[in-house]
Amino acid sequence: MTSKSPAHFDLDDLNARTAPEACETMAEVRDGVDRMDRALVALIAERSRYMQAAARIKPSRDVVRDEERIEDVVTKVLKAAEPAGLPAEIAEPVWRELVEQSIAYEFKVWDKTR
Repeated sequence: MTSKSPAHFDLDDLNARTAPEACETMAEVRDGVDRMDRALVALIAERSRYMQAAARIKPSRDVVRDEERIEDVVTKVLKAAEPAGLPAEIAEPVWRELVEQSIAYEFKVWDKTR
């Protein structure tokens, strides 16, 4: 059984946006961006809870940072980005930063809980 996450992904809010190709005004563009940002916040919040779980599960601090896993994550993201139409020039640096911040957070949680 799963519990409802604190910041949930609101599909109705996201679906209420105007598609980028259909936008005719900057108000529509900004509304779409704001709706996407709310969805991204909810998804990143859930991703951070996986970092909390990792900190709880990993047996020692020296396994928090895993270079092989970092490259695996970036490779998978780049593979998913291409068919989604997300340029690698955006995807790779964004995910590398997300991973670095996630690792820093996991270290903080690991230290706090030990």
